[in-house]
Amino acid sequence: MKLLYFAWIKTKVGKGEEDVVPPREVATVGALIDWLKAKSAGHEAAFAELKIVRAAVNQEHVGLDHPVAPGDEVAFFPPVTGG
Repeated sequence: MKLLYFAWIKTKVGKGEEDVVPPREVATVGALIDWLKAKSAGHEAAFAELKIVRAAVNQEHVGLDHPVAPGDEVAFFPPVTGG
């Protein structure tokens, strides 16, 4: 699974992307975030306020209950506003 981090999430995690192999029980975006928070202090800080984190799976905006699978690309980013 390829993870992409953008903006301040990237800064807190300390990298823009990483490849991970989460345990089989990590089946949703929310479960992936919980697993990542235990991975490092940077990950924990990046995902401390979930209401200001957005996710996309395979370039489609999704909620925390959306399924994830091996081979997916999961991106995390702050809310985007337009003008």
